[in-house]
Amino acid sequence: MHRGRPVRRRRQPTLDGSKPQKDDAVEMDGVIREAMSNGFYRVEVANGHLVLARLAGKMTKGHIRVQTLDKVRVQMSVYDLTRGRIVWRFRE
Repeated sequence: MHRGRPVRRRRQPTLDGSKPQKDDAVEMDGVIREAMSNGFYRVEVANGHLVLARLAGKMTKGHIRVQTLDKVRVQMSVYDLTRGRIVWRFRE
């Protein structure tokens, strides 16, 4: 059990030496490979990695539907590149 002042953790610096901000995001284009339960999707991004993503709130509010093999843009946090949020669906 920890008592006293909480321990402050330092953020890791990025490649250019600045600290990563909370709103920094990595955006990549990908293809939806699998639709899973609870609105999750398995997306294969451009470099071949699989990302577990869900629809962004504005896409849900706008009733934008996505299916497998749709091309999408995924935003990922700099802290966890295995999860993301689908922010755009490209028209074909």
